[in-house]
Amino acid sequence: MTRYVALLRGVNVGGITLKMADLAEVFTTMGLGNVKTVLASGNVLFDSPQAASELKPALENALSERFGYEAWVHVVELDVIEGIILDFPFDADREGWQPYVVFVSVDSDASDLTEIEEALDPAAECIRQGKGVIYWTVQRGNSLSSDFARQVAKARHKSFTTTRNLRTLKKLLS
Repeated sequence: MTRYVALLRGVNVGGITLKMADLAEVFTTMGLGNVKTVLASGNVLFDSPQAASELKPALENALSERFGYEAWVHVVELDVIEGIILDFPFDADREGWQPYVVFVSVDSDASDLTEIEEALDPAAECIRQGKGVIYWTVQRGNSLSSDFARQVAKARHKSFTTTRNLRTLKKLLS
């Protein structure tokens, strides 16, 4: 049995509002064990013997069917989340800055997102590609308007990315 976290993209922002109890019910109905939602931003911990590659399409279909929206889900082993946190390459406690992790489900598309890395102003934000993620730190208050934020927000990236604050990822482990 593997402990996973499902990271749903765009939940409780942009008009897609889900109650966490209803969300947990979908996971439980699918036969997934030890289901627990964390915060109200689409983070679900659960146990399953299945591979993440099998769970992702099944969850996306179940969520789309139940809630009537195009669901995009990243299914990540909890052990991998721990490694991502440990590998965060920037000062996560830097005063006035936000630490983020952008999960990317298609590696080739990550290079498209990171092609602007050298053009970024390091006084405002920095990115670094990791395995299946892009680490990002940005001045507080600029998380939606920075150059990288605008790159990630492009419609062509929505189906394969989701962003979490490093503090949220740490809460998933506790």
